Amino acid sequence: MNDRLPAASPIAAAYARDGYFFPHDVLSAAEARAMLADLEAAEAECAGDRMRLSLLRSYPSQLLPSFAALVRHPRMIDAVSRIIGPDVLVWSSGFFIKEPGSKSFVSWHQDLNYWGLDGDDEVTAWVALTPATLETGCMRFVPGSHHKKDVPHVDSFAPDNLLSRGQELAVEVDEASAVNVLLRAGEASFHHGHLFHASGPNTTPARRVGVAIRYIAPSMKQTSGHKLLVSHVAGEDRYGHFEHMPAPAGRMQAADWEYARRNVAMKKEILYRGVKPELVKVNRRA
Repeated sequence: MNDRLPAASPIAAAYARDGYFFPHDVLSAAEARAMLADLEAAEAECAGDRMRLSLLRSYPSQLLPSFAALVRHPRMIDAVSRIIGPDVLVWSSGFFIKEPGSKSFVSWHQDLNYWGLDGDDEVTAWVALTPATLETGCMRFVPGSHHKKDVPHVDSFAPDNLLSRGQELAVEVDEASAVNVLLRAGEASFHHGHLFHASGPNTTPARRVGVAIRYIAPSMKQTSGHKLLVSHVAGEDRYGHFEHMPAPAGRMQAADWEYARRNVAMKKEILYRGVKPELVKVNRRA
């Protein structure tokens, strides 16, 4: 178990009670705009190469120095450490993008059911690079639902569902109790991997962009035996359950593309376990 920092903080108290905490200031509005501009410039550079665009959106903190700095930002690490302790790895990071007028949505689900990890010493930080509102399709959380572990899911593979398998809870969700996760650009939310959460479509003429960062304690490991590639961002790793990737030395370097390719191959085996090969997509997040 990862040693926790003192729990006498609003973050730790809210997280233990509700399974989430928000909003948490991380970036200024200007910093969020700069990061969005960096992403969109990289997207333009990858235009016409579907695989590279997919890897960019799935591994930004390994390919873009600005996002490598974000996952290591002191305000991020401070919040995460109060939840899972001072020793921190980034298991993955990736964008959730809803284009203007997009029908894309995220069904009600729990994250940890599909990640193949052996525990729940994990927290997902979701950083808004553009405003997350009801109209743009913000996340919704069901308070306290993180206490319900390993709830049955079904795979829909619905074309507009941003999740890898279109996975959704196979139980009734009390949507009337759900909380809307409203964030300004530069703010973050933090949620537990067993929390029921979802999001709706973007009905506005503006792009909605957020980046999800999945932090874990080094004591965690993959039940499949895979030694995934992770970023070591704080404290120590006394376990060696994962291979550490160095922070990117530059912008979209050849070595970092190779790290991303290696990791996505292993992740597919974990995330799509039991799924027919023809249903597997390179990247459903858009």
